[in-house]
Amino acid sequence: MNSKERFTNRVDSYVKYRPSYPVEVIDYLYSTIGLQASSLVADIGAGTGIFSKLLLERGSRVTALEPNQAMRDAAQREFGGNPNFTILPGSAEVTGLPDQSVDYIVCAQSFHWFDRAAAQAEFRRILKPGGKAVLLWNSRITHGTPFLEGYDHLLYTFGVDYHKVAETKGTLEKLTPFFKDGQIHEKRFSNRQIFDFEGLSGRLQSSSYAPVAGAANYDAMMQALKELFERSEQDGKVYFDYQTELFWGEV
Repeated sequence: MNSKERFTNRVDSYVKYRPSYPVEVIDYLYSTIGLQASSLVADIGAGTGIFSKLLLERGSRVTALEPNQAMRDAAQREFGGNPNFTILPGSAEVTGLPDQSVDYIVCAQSFHWFDRAAAQAEFRRILKPGGKAVLLWNSRITHGTPFLEGYDHLLYTFGVDYHKVAETKGTLEKLTPFFKDGQIHEKRFSNRQIFDFEGLSGRLQSSSYAPVAGAANYDAMMQALKELFERSEQDGKVYFDYQTELFWGEV
């Protein structure tokens, strides 16, 4: 499936069940990387605006780029009334933004979908001199508890192309060539969601590789999820843990 259309039928689940980012991540952007309330930030691959919201709360001006219309519409409904927020139908490869027009670029849970060579050229074009790009992911932890390991096994069993998507996520080795002179900085933070079964089900269905209702193996997947939840729950909850990984520098 075209990466720009993968989430069209999952927007509601994405809005309700995808994780946000720890406050420590935002503090790091503003205290260490250098973002300011006056900064103009391009949120590229902004989706439904999960990360844009956090930037807007700090007073920054955000131009969000999102090629998927359904996700763009959701962000517009949520943040369109904020004068510091603009959302456009551009992509990482063709933003449509003027030369040297943004102070910073952020790509939250999106960079692995990009054509990296084309995105690198475009980022260099739109960033002001000395501007920086920040790539970050909420990377789900796949080991350490029976639930985390069982959930990953479920995805490998039922996910349509989960193994391919998992291999595209950023690592220091893969991302270093994207940055100027190989000067890449990295930082990691802990993040967690706590779900009842409804929330866990919604979180699964927000993933682009999960079969949708009506697909041949959807019912079997949901039954396996229910059994995993019943084996793992504590007081009706399960702990969905992430490591928020952040990579940044000049491009």
